[in-house]
Amino acid sequence: MKVKILKPGILSTVQDLGRNFYRAQGIPSAGAMDSLSMRLANLSLANAIDAAVIEITYADVLLEAETDLLIAYSGGGSILYASDQVLPDNRPLFVPAGQNLAFRHHSSGSRTYLAIAGGWDVPIVLGSKSTYITGRFGGLMGRALKKQDSLKNANNLTTSTLRLLSHLKSTKISFPNWSIDKEHFMPLDKRMIRIVPGKEFTWFRADSLLNFLSASYTLSRDCNRMGYRFEGPLLQRSSQIELLSTAVAPGTVQVTHDGSLVLLMSDGQTTGGYPRIAQIAQVDLPLCGQLKPGDSIQFSAISRIEAEKLYMNRENELKKLAVALNMII
Repeated sequence: MKVKILKPGILSTVQDLGRNFYRAQGIPSAGAMDSLSMRLANLSLANAIDAAVIEITYADVLLEAETDLLIAYSGGGSILYASDQVLPDNRPLFVPAGQNLAFRHHSSGSRTYLAIAGGWDVPIVLGSKSTYITGRFGGLMGRALKKQDSLKNANNLTTSTLRLLSHLKSTKISFPNWSIDKEHFMPLDKRMIRIVPGKEFTWFRADSLLNFLSASYTLSRDCNRMGYRFEGPLLQRSSQIELLSTAVAPGTVQVTHDGSLVLLMSDGQTTGGYPRIAQIAQVDLPLCGQLKPGDSIQFSAISRIEAEKLYMNRENELKKLAVALNMII
């Protein structure tokens, strides 16, 4: 299976779940900004849950099916069209050779994940296929996709994927009448982001902490795969203790010298010198991956134990989904 990039959009890269074992060497994790949508796209095809996908930022992407395709997409950044036909998300889609596929903007999010049967075939670098543009490695030659690039699938289709392909194969676009209910895996209030207080949480004045946990923060235009800067109440410290550079991770919320909030994301650095006021609960980090400039959020504090429980509950639900899909495919 093979596609040609006719129009790459603002930023389209190959990503998987990232390279998480080299942070001690200063190498960021990279990987999908919204790992939940990435995994749901893969589950729709009975792929390995960590198979490489194309992460599309916003939209305006046009692809050509150079061969017959079995694909799926998930996320909030765009809707997939074939000519004027809207193709549904979170389910497998058979697309015959020669068909053009257009991702057009949808206001509910910022990123869309395109999976293909078997995953996209790019080299593994340090245990991952994820693109890290700053380091110029991973993905397709360490860069964003561009016009005239061709990508093919990896030749390791599961038995379930082969059954799915056999069932849907046709001379026209086809898909089943079932889909994954993404909302089942997401909180009701997608603008309330749960956090665990960070190591330096108590470095801030009581009134600033109250603002942090009650005020709205708006994502500025200063945002990318490395991190987000938010506009909102400035936080003041209760002391002028300085922090030596220390470990940070995707989801770390730091407070800069002027009191503004910075949230580190997938391509964020591995160490930082700003106080860490909070860590986004892992279960809510995919919600942050779908934010776009102008979106407002609030923070809600939970315990580390509660954050772990929420994460494990979602992981168990995803495992149940994988079992259920294998039964119906």
